[in-house]
Amino acid sequence: MGKVTGAIVVSLLAGMVWAEPVTIAALGDSLTQGYGLPIEQGFVPQLEAWLANAGHDVTLINAGVSGDTTQGGFSRVAWTLTPEVDAMIVTLGGNDLLRGIGPEVSRANLEGIVQTARDAGVEVLVVGMQAPGNYGPDYKQAFDAMYPEIAEEFDTLYVDSFFTGLGGSEIDPADARSFMQSDGVHPNAEGVAQIVEGLGPSVQALIARVE
Repeated sequence: MGKVTGAIVVSLLAGMVWAEPVTIAALGDSLTQGYGLPIEQGFVPQLEAWLANAGHDVTLINAGVSGDTTQGGFSRVAWTLTPEVDAMIVTLGGNDLLRGIGPEVSRANLEGIVQTARDAGVEVLVVGMQAPGNYGPDYKQAFDAMYPEIAEEFDTLYVDSFFTGLGGSEIDPADARSFMQSDGVHPNAEGVAQIVEGLGPSVQALIARVE
């Protein structure tokens, strides 16, 4: 084998190694799970298709459980992170809000989730959210701050809202109505498509950390 041919083969082999698929676990609640939608219209399948169209060889694992809290996520993260998982998206906390769980409890659970991922060598994208004002300013401040603070503490990627593609924390309920199911909480298929458009670049940054 000549030097030039050998160099080409080595280059091709290196490209094949680089092109190995990335596996991402999406750990979350009903928003991740795809509540109320046919499987193919849910968040995980739509995000996987969006990434494929962007040229990424990615497999997404739907680790969303409807009704799950941060405690539930923490209890199952270890067995979610099977050896093939390279990265994880964490979208939890909405059900903690609905139950009025203390931010210090939610924070400890989220820290446990991210620490488990770190111990497994798994890159993380933390998706934040904002509490309503009805629990009081102290609760809201503590809840809202825990996501970016955890991301900074553990050097993870961070996006401030699952609904970034629909306007994020500044979302106007009237404008968002056409993107939601009848319950006003869960997105419809078109809403999921908008959400994926908003989160997609952050997931691409997550893939870049793995590659």
